[in-house]
Amino acid sequence: MAAVKLSVVIITRNESRNITRCITSVAGLADEILVVDSESTDNTVELAEALGARVVVQPFLGYVEQKNFALQQARFDHVLSLDADEALSPELYASIAIVKEHWTRDAWAFNRLNNYCGQWIRHSGWYPDRKIRLLDRKKGYWGGTNPHDTIVLEKGIPVGKLSGDLLHYSYQSVQEHVEKTHKYAEIMAKAMAEAQKKAGLVKLLLNPPFTFAKKYFFQLGFLDGYYGWVICKLTAYYTFLKYLRLREIHRQKKSAD
Repeated sequence: MAAVKLSVVIITRNESRNITRCITSVAGLADEILVVDSESTDNTVELAEALGARVVVQPFLGYVEQKNFALQQARFDHVLSLDADEALSPELYASIAIVKEHWTRDAWAFNRLNNYCGQWIRHSGWYPDRKIRLLDRKKGYWGGTNPHDTIVLEKGIPVGKLSGDLLHYSYQSVQEHVEKTHKYAEIMAKAMAEAQKKAGLVKLLLNPPFTFAKKYFFQLGFLDGYYGWVICKLTAYYTFLKYLRLREIHRQKKSAD
């Protein structure tokens, strides 16, 4: 197949810390860089435009909904979807450049390597963290449950695998992780409640310690040292919080009825 035109699509809100690194990592690879911004109050938009990105402002619709909106705003059907705190490694850049010239699949996946407080995390259930981010948008869309979005492809679509890592600069501090844990647990609990999901006492009591054991021991989180322990503890805490909030939401609804 002939070479394709590639749109790189990024959703943002107050990402001045990350947007330059993200856009710079795809320079020369993208035929279009599209930033869909959720009304940033910092200089994210100015930085993106200075680097040649086309910016569309869209009030935040939800993670899944915002990414689907962004997907449809792209000028080209072949899309690389990134978060602002992500960047291509040189090896992944080279892999995508080859695929762009010889497009043979409708979707491509690659590993994501997470940076936590300056340390690359290679265990704890955080690696290889394979993601589908490069696709023909006619063959897939964003799905999943907010805030955990994922690409959903048409049935039977084969997925290629690319060499190289997508570098994810996830958290600069433990405090930032704690704050996001509360935020994401609240979003997830509300989404689960809307889907009529329940959280029994057994799940509330047993799932958090099971999650920690799975991440720390079976997925070798202890090999990530101190930050591996922190990640596994906060992942278990997230599990506890989402089930706790889900129970509270159902209790409040029952009381209101």
